This record gives sequence, C-alpha cells and structure tokens, in this order.
Amino acid sequence: GEDVKPFTPEKTKEIVMSLQQPAVFCNMVGDWPALHWNVKYLSAVLDGKTIQFRLGLKTVDLVPQFETRCNYVKATLEEFLAWSCGQPSCLSGPFSCYEYSKYWAYADYKYIARIFEDKPEIFQDIRWSDFGFPGRSGKESTLWIGSEGANTPCHLDSYGCNLVLQVQGRKRWHLFPPGDTSFLYPTRIPYEESSIFSKVNVANPDLKRFPEFRNTTAHVVTLNPGQVLLVPRHWWHYVESIDPITVSINSWIELDADHEARVEEAITRMLVCAIKSAENPGAGDVWLNPTEVEATSHEINLQYLNKAVSAYFKCQKASVSEQACSSSTGTEKRTSASRKRKKREVGCEPEGCRLLTHEFGFSSFKAEKLQKIPFGPHLIQVLPQPQETSSMGAIAVESDSRDLLHENEGGHFGKLHCTGKQLVMSNDCETPAHQIDSDGSPNASQTALSTNDLLDCLVNPHVINLVARLLLERTRV
Repeated sequence: GEDVKPFTPEKTKEIVMSLQQPAVFCNMVGDWPALHWNVKYLSAVLDGKTIQFRLGLKTVDLVPQFETRCNYVKATLEEFLAWSCGQPSCLSGPFSCYEYSKYWAYADYKYIARIFEDKPEIFQDIRWSDFGFPGRSGKESTLWIGSEGANTPCHLDSYGCNLVLQVQGRKRWHLFPPGDTSFLYPTRIPYEESSIFSKVNVANPDLKRFPEFRNTTAHVVTLNPGQVLLVPRHWWHYVESIDPITVSINSWIELDADHEARVEEAITRMLVCAIKSAENPGAGDVWLNPTEVEATSHEINLQYLNKAVSAYFKCQKASVSEQACSSSTGTEKRTSASRKRKKREVGCEPEGCRLLTHEFGFSSFKAEKLQKIPFGPHLIQVLPQPQETSSMGAIAVESDSRDLLHENEGGHFGKLHCTGKQLVMSNDCETPAHQIDSDGSPNASQTALSTNDLLDCLVNPHVINLVARLLLERTRV
C-alpha cells in the first residue's frame, strides 16, 4: 500500500539519532497532508494574513548577504505569488518596489505554531511520528517560503539536529562537516543565539582573504519535493532556492549535547553583548541580527548563564540515574522506560531536559550498528564532492529512483525555542542594504584590529567550548 514506509518509526529514529553525516530519506512522507502545502494553498489558508519577508539582491559578491544587509517587508502570500509570477505591480503590494529580476524574497523561520495559531488543526498535517518522534507535529516545526535565489548564509546551528521536508520547488544544500569549522572562518557578528555564521560567501568565496576555505569538504545535494534531509548536529550549511517558488518545513530535534551547548551560548551572549554594547553606538556597526530583538543586559545574561548551568547538572543527574537503571533486568528496564514516559507526560522532567539520545542516541549505539545504516534507494548518502570541483560548480545527476539529484559527480532564544523575527521595515524602495564587511565592521581598516577581530577570537567555538568545560568543572567542584 501507499502508506507503507520503508523504515519503521523506531528504525528511522535510530538512524536520525546515530547518523553523523547528511542523508536524504525518500518515500517516507507520501501520505502527509503537508505535501499539499504549496504557496497557493497556504495563501488560501492564511486568507490575507501578512507575514514578513526578507529581500536580498540576486547579485553575488564576495561578502555573505547576512540578514543585517537585507530589506524587509510585510506582505500576504497572494502578493508574493503575484510578484514571483510577474503579475502587475498593483497586485504585488509592497513587492512592487523590488524588481523580481534583481531581488529574491524569503519568508524564513516562520514558526507554524504562530502563523497558524488560529488553525491548530493544521498542525497534524505534519507527522514527525513517522520518524520516531510521537507527538511532534507542525506545532514544533518551522515554515520557509522563498523565491528563486533566496538563500540562508552559511552557518551551523548550535542546538539539535535538523529534519527538513521539501514541499514545493527545489533547494540546493551545501553542507560542510563540523571538522571544517576553522576553514569556514566562524564569526558571531551578526549575533544571533543558536547560529554561528561563516565569514565566507561559499557561493563566491574570497580565497585571498579566506585561503583555508580551500581545505573544506563540501557535501552538495538538491532536495526535491517529498524528500526529507537529515542535517546532523553542527554541520555547516548554505541553502539556496533554485526554483521560482520553494516551500520547506523543518523541525530541530533536541539532543543531550544541547545542554552543554546552552552553556556555551550563554557565555557567548555575555561576551558579545558586553563588548559590543560598550562600543560607540554611533559607529554604524549593525551587529545584532534582526532575529534578536535587543541586546540583553549583563544581569539578564548572567541569570541566563546560571540557569543554563543549573539545567545542565539537572540533566546530568537524570542521565546518571537512567544509566543506573539500565543495568537492571529486562523487566526493570521496561518498567523504567514506562515511568520515564509518564514523567514526560505530566511534566515532571527537568525543564528543557529531553534525554532522547539515551534511548536511541550516540551512547546507546555500538560501532557495528553504525556500520549497518541501511543506505539504498530509501536512504541516500550526501557524499563529499571531488576536491577538484568547487562547491558551487556542481552538476546534478538524477538518481535511479528519480527521487534525488546529487551534485556528487562533479558537480534560535534559539531555534528550539520559537523566537520570532524582529520587524525591520525598509521605508525606501530598492534602498541598498547596509554596506558592511563580512566581519560586520563598516569601512574597517585593513591594518588596524577591530572589536570584531577580537570577538572572533574570544568567542571562537573551540575557545567557548573550552571555557564552558572549565566553568562546568569549577561549578561541579
């Protein structure tokens, strides 16, 4: 039957929680009502409701087009559809100020729980239970709607792993493993909790300024409608829409490692806010991403750090208790698991603590199991590109199942906490976005060190990880 999945929910979750390389699931969502969520359908459902779009230039330069360099409008999906289809400007509302040939538009990070808050029944159109996460639906998912050329700058997500369903159109994903972090020149400017950006525009890398980018290993794949991409923890990704209209739905899956990551993010927030807030505000440095409403005070940031550390130790304690229980007999194990589920149902688990990986995560997997991942027509590896091929010069090769286009033959508080976008409106039509360097400093001297140069060293992911471990060790003592 059409509703028969190639993998059971238990097996799918096992793959998601153990696989440490990107892969595409095929034939897993054929019966999901969300597959009908094209822009025309969503426009009818929203019935004139406006949402915020980010607009950027289609021209590709050496500097990443960060969100601080974009313009923003509020418009309906009907107006977006009219604009993207070339209909008269009177029908496209705010988009009439922007030539479709010059600009792309992106309604990104739209939390489904918010934009459809008056239609909660639509949450059930998304069934992450098929991937082994019962109870997870559209309420815990995010919607992305873009035009051709719409893109997300290269970044990694601090929290969780990512499942991405492609609904309409195609998107090309350029992924880089965690080990490539130093080659991607990480920066926290613009600052957004849960996102570490790359200074490199991977669509057009400045190899004179960023020569180590040559050492990266790009994994490139074009995601087609009906496919689900797994982005493992801390994999860098640059995403671009390659069709006139694209619609995607994603959900970030919590991991045990998130508890330490929240401590790292709290330390980063303290440092970035303290140093940038002390800088001359008249310098014109747009350092706060539009996703962050304001720079929080030192007192608030310190409270956040203490809460993150406290939550970390609560979950460590819960983890030790579970491991102790796991040494019991088979019957006791089943009883313990049952109790744990009941605790989650009644909310007795420590806040923010979801020990998913103790059921199916890294700690419960032996090496031989990792070697038995069932790759094939229903689970396709996103393989590294040949070294001699640039990450953007990929050629799509259709797979046998016609489900996947590979480029391998030459060719969010944080996101888990549903923070909204700050409304940053552009008053003038086609006003050039903020002209800033990729490090966030306008007109920075090539010889003098800037505040951002110092910050790039202080809040480098490797440095912050070391500081977090030292801080947790001090707290433990």
